[in-house]
Amino acid sequence: MEQLHAEPSSRPGPYPAPALEKGLEIIELLAAAQKPLSTRAIAESLGRSKGEIFRMLFVLVERGYLNRDPATEELTLSNRLFELGMRTPRARQLVEVAAPAMERLSEKTAQSAHLVVLNEGETVVIANAAGTGDISFTLRLGYRRPAHDATSGRVILAFQDGEARERSLQPAQLADGLEDPGFWAMLDEIAARGFLVAESHDMPGVTDISAPILDRQGRAVASIVIPYLNRRSARTRHDEVLAELLATCRAISAELG
Repeated sequence: MEQLHAEPSSRPGPYPAPALEKGLEIIELLAAAQKPLSTRAIAESLGRSKGEIFRMLFVLVERGYLNRDPATEELTLSNRLFELGMRTPRARQLVEVAAPAMERLSEKTAQSAHLVVLNEGETVVIANAAGTGDISFTLRLGYRRPAHDATSGRVILAFQDGEARERSLQPAQLADGLEDPGFWAMLDEIAARGFLVAESHDMPGVTDISAPILDRQGRAVASIVIPYLNRRSARTRHDEVLAELLATCRAISAELG
C-alpha cells in the first residue's frame, strides 16, 4: 500500500494545543492525499494510534469538515473550508461585483455564464447566471474539475507567473501532460491572446468561451466561462459572445480595482 506522510509539525510554541494540532494534521494530510483514506491509513501516516485520532475524526465529520463514505468508511475533505474562505471580504466582493454583470452578459448572449476560481489545483464554480435562451447548459455551484484540464482553469493559469502556475498545479503534478513543455507553451499562447475558445472536453456540441478577471498586476483572480451550445437550427455566434464576455471581464476587473 502506498504510504503517505504528513509534513513534520513545526516546533510547538509557548501555548501548545494538542487537540487542535491533531485536527490540523488530519486536514492537511487529507488535502495532500487527494484521495479517500481510512482511519487506519490516517493514523499510520501521522504516526499516531487509531484511538488518538478517533474522537478528532468524529468531530470533524460532525462539523462538516470531512465526508465519510458509508460503504467504505474512508474519509475525504468536504468543501467546508473552501466555503468558509469564500466568506472573506475579498471573495464576497468578487461575487457581489461579478454576479450582476454576469446576469447582463447572459441576457445579451442567451447563454449561461459561470464564475470560476482555483482551489487546490481544481476549478470551482462559485456563481452562475442561467441565461435567457430556451435551452442553456448550466454547471451547478461547487462543480470542480482539475484546473489543467478545464478551459476556465487554463485561462486562470495563463495569467499567473511561473511560480504561481506551478503552485496552483502542485496537487496535480503527476497528471498526464504536465511535464510536456507544450502545455506551458499553450498557457503562454492563451495569455498572449487574452482568452480561450475551445471545444468542451466532456460535452459534444458545446464550445467553451472563457476570459480572465484580472487584478491590477494583470494576474487572474478568476475567470468566466460560457459553455456555448452549438445548435443546428441557429447561427453560431462565438465571436459576438466572446466580444461581450471580454467587455464584461474588463468591467468587472476595473470595478474590483
